[in-house]
Amino acid sequence: MKAVVGLLVLILGVSHGLETYCDCREDGAQCYGPLGGTVVLHLIDRALLTQRYKLYKSSIIILNMRNNKNLVNETRSSFNVSDGKFRLNNLIRNDSDKYKLEIQDGSSITSRVLQLTIQAPVSSVRLVSECLSKGEKRVSCSAGGGDSPQYSWTLAGHPLKDTELLSVNTKNDSITLKQHVSGVVACIVRNNVSQVSKEEHFSNCGFIFINCTSNGTQISQWVFPANNTLCIESTTSPTTTYEASTVGKETDNKVTINCTNITSWNQNVTHLHRVDPWFIKHLPIMAGALSALVLLLVVGVAVICAQRKKTSNQPTDEDEQELTYAEVKIKQRPGPRIQPKAEPQVEYGQVKFSKRPRQTCEPAGDECVYAKVRKGR
Repeated sequence: MKAVVGLLVLILGVSHGLETYCDCREDGAQCYGPLGGTVVLHLIDRALLTQRYKLYKSSIIILNMRNNKNLVNETRSSFNVSDGKFRLNNLIRNDSDKYKLEIQDGSSITSRVLQLTIQAPVSSVRLVSECLSKGEKRVSCSAGGGDSPQYSWTLAGHPLKDTELLSVNTKNDSITLKQHVSGVVACIVRNNVSQVSKEEHFSNCGFIFINCTSNGTQISQWVFPANNTLCIESTTSPTTTYEASTVGKETDNKVTINCTNITSWNQNVTHLHRVDPWFIKHLPIMAGALSALVLLLVVGVAVICAQRKKTSNQPTDEDEQELTYAEVKIKQRPGPRIQPKAEPQVEYGQVKFSKRPRQTCEPAGDECVYAKVRKGR
């Protein structure tokens, strides 16, 4: 009971100072007043001294104007003859009723009827959100107080679209946002006498979107990175090694090229990274181009090594010089017998000749020299 009284006091405190306006110059007006506040009923344009005005609540007269004087002592109400507006203050539930206005001008009487409804204003709004199993976000909006509340939602100041909403309940006090929606979400709660809003910034629930082909099956869905077992590729693929070797006379050169394909998966909580389908489609072409580059590199290395080998086998200027070996015998002339001496030794020497023209040497006197010349490489 104390809680109910406290709530009523809170509502009355919030509604104090609230004021609504209703144009009652046409028959059948529907008017609303805030509980604890003020309602302004615009009954006529202005009061005339020649006319008499009576306002009935059911069968009770609450306004009786004659010669611009109110004959009813009503402390909660007042009437302005200059603009024809009737003010009713400190509204209570019992003020909800059908009212009838009679205008008497001489012997002519006209009447109009209006319906006044008193509503408790909305005092506060509270938002609660939760993430669902597939990454959707459910946001609930609860109003503090308020009769017949009506709910509406906005995202960044604009009404939510069907492409951003997964579902809306019949009362519209909770919505389910799709996985990709994030930003400032506002809930507006209103009734005929008040309007209160509450906004918060919401992000997605950390899910990522998977769009790939696994074992010939197309997979497109939202998953939580920590529990993701779909379309997982190894971070490093097998290494492909291309080896080319060139063997020379004195060296053995090898060129080894390691090609490693590395695929990284970024599991960011707020942002989504997917494998580019274009990259997957053109991967064979890129692999072929890489193979062609490797083949060209191997051929280039082989050509360079072959050229070096050919250059090392060409003769130099020193190799082109001829080597001539000569065997020389010396024969003595006949003469007086001389004591035999030791037989002279014959020495062999290696003589190098240049390419200049050879000159003929004439022996002196009767001395003759016999030579046997051999030409060798």
